[in-house]
Amino acid sequence: MDALIKYGREDKNVELRDIPQPPDPAPGQVVVEVGAAGVCGSDLHMWRDHQSWAIKLPLVLGHEFCGTVAAVGAGVETFKLGDRVAVETAAEVCGNCAYCHSGDYNQCPHRLGYGALYDGAFTQYVTARQQILHHIPENVTFEQASLTEPICVAYNALVEKTPVLRPGDIVVIQGPGPIGMMALFIAKLRGASEIVMLGTRHDKRRLTVAAEIGATQTLNIDEADPLELARSLGDGYGADLIVDCSGVSIALKSALEMVRPNGTITKIGWGPQPLDFNLDPLVQKAVTLQGCFSHLYDTWERALQLLSTGQIDLAPIIGGVYALGDWEAAFEQMESGENVKSVLVPA
Repeated sequence: MDALIKYGREDKNVELRDIPQPPDPAPGQVVVEVGAAGVCGSDLHMWRDHQSWAIKLPLVLGHEFCGTVAAVGAGVETFKLGDRVAVETAAEVCGNCAYCHSGDYNQCPHRLGYGALYDGAFTQYVTARQQILHHIPENVTFEQASLTEPICVAYNALVEKTPVLRPGDIVVIQGPGPIGMMALFIAKLRGASEIVMLGTRHDKRRLTVAAEIGATQTLNIDEADPLELARSLGDGYGADLIVDCSGVSIALKSALEMVRPNGTITKIGWGPQPLDFNLDPLVQKAVTLQGCFSHLYDTWERALQLLSTGQIDLAPIIGGVYALGDWEAAFEQMESGENVKSVLVPA
């Protein structure tokens, strides 16, 4: 079967290759025929070899996916052949560490994620353990369900990790990529009164989409000062919450300037660049700076309900659906900013 493989550590060391189909599922596992798989910004980073996290080589890319149960192993009772399922990213966890026992398996030190340390979903069939499967509501398409994962990332960041977000808050989101857009959806659902989306000159199309789905203001930071905008809102002391989805470390410096005293900065985006600025404003303003990572079972159930009820509408987000053989066009359209999100359909 065809699979999109990262095979080396240089720019564009990615190509389609033929790999064997997975064997019959072991007890507690199923084989999923991939119905759709979202292209993540991290896939683009690995295509360009700019990733700042551990990966194995060679590697089948892709971790945002869903599909149909094609084979069922012994002991699987909740899922049957033909079921439509969304699949979490934690392909393997140890099940024995303190984090697994507490239910925080996203922090398992032995976790192997699809498309990073475990072969991913840009292919036709993927093996998955039953604990990370979720039934897809009937009115949710595969293309929509494939984006459950980035919704969960934003939900975890702005609900589970940021309980202080209240109706009436001022929120600034740095980076109008897929995660930034999902953060916009969640901030809107939580009742933020002002949601500002920041981007660069390359994000013209994405900023337009952000305004369409609920940003009260958008700003190209190459043309205007985001600090001036942040201080023009509310009482002038800055934003209650800054959400960093930019993927560049320097964004934290700007976040520290824009956040109000006693405010919160939630960092979602990965940024490999070292910090070269003073963190004293963090202390002076008594700011809460927090990171967040991945998601858990309940988050997926809630995200799928948000899709099913129409509270999150992905139509403006999905810029194109591509056959696996057209993966390069899908990647390029996202890299250029033309698509907020590209989706691959391996079949």
